[in-house]
This record gives sequence, C-alpha cells and structure tokens, in this order.
Amino acid sequence: MVIGGVAVIARGVPRLTVDIDAVVQAEERNLDLLWRELASLGFEARIPNAAEFARQRQILLLTHPASGMPVDLSLGWMTFEKEAMARATPLNLGGVTLPVATAEDLVVFKAIAWRDLDRSDIRELVVRHADQMSFERIRLTLSQFFEVLEVPERMAELDALIRGALSEPDQM
Repeated sequence: MVIGGVAVIARGVPRLTVDIDAVVQAEERNLDLLWRELASLGFEARIPNAAEFARQRQILLLTHPASGMPVDLSLGWMTFEKEAMARATPLNLGGVTLPVATAEDLVVFKAIAWRDLDRSDIRELVVRHADQMSFERIRLTLSQFFEVLEVPERMAELDALIRGALSEPDQM
C-alpha cells in the first residue's frame, strides 16, 4: 500500500515529495524472499546491510535505479497496518494502479511521524476529507500509539490541529 507523500498527493493535497513510501504485510513473509523479489524487479539497497537494517527497524531502504527514485518500504506487521492495507483503495498513479491508504489512515501515519510536513498533511487531509473520516477511530488508534511512544500530550495537539482544519472557511 502506498503511504507518505505520494499517497497524500493521490488524496488531493498539492505538495512535493522526493521519495515513495509504501508498506507491505511482512508478518509471515520471509525477508530474504522479499529481497529477491524486489531485486528481480530492479530495486537495490540504498545502504549497506539493508536486510539486517530491515530486520531491526522494519523498513527496507531501497532505490529504483531505472527511475532514480528512493523507496522506503515498511514491513507491516501491526494490526493497524494490516487493517489499513485492507481499507486501501486502488488509485491510478501515473498509469499504474496501486492500493493507496485512505485519508483517515494517512492521518494516523502522519500523526505518528509528527514532523512539520506531517502536521501540514494532516490539516490538508482533514480539510479535504473530513466527511469521510471517523475522528473517534483516529483518536482511539492514536491514543494507543501515543501511549507506547510516551507522547500523550500529542493528542491535545492533534485535536487542536483537527479543530483548526475543520474551521477552515475554504473546507471542501
């Protein structure tokens, strides 16, 4: 499933991105087999010992030399990731149809990362897709992540961000 900047763009938010972020269900997947499959498609590692890094951090840092595009491939195993992949919808991205995370699930992914650009993406996604979002589900999911990450104060910040987006006069 496509996540990150490309998914945000696909959901109607105008912005730039320099890489592709995606997640694959990897709970029962053999990393060596996945690596061979990706290599057969032309992907290469961006760092030395990429497979060991992926085993430790649950992310493969790749590049697609034919296009020059960096790809961050998360190895999904958590319940939220599996459920998000099931909810993803197929969208045409430059002539290729791929599953893309819903706007609601992108808010969760972005709130976990919580960089300036992520907060901007959350605001824009809420402005454009509030009528399709369950803010109760977003809050429930994120309350669990924020507890594990030991950042419970982030919920109040997220609530304020969402309130601000919902009060935007140009909300679509």
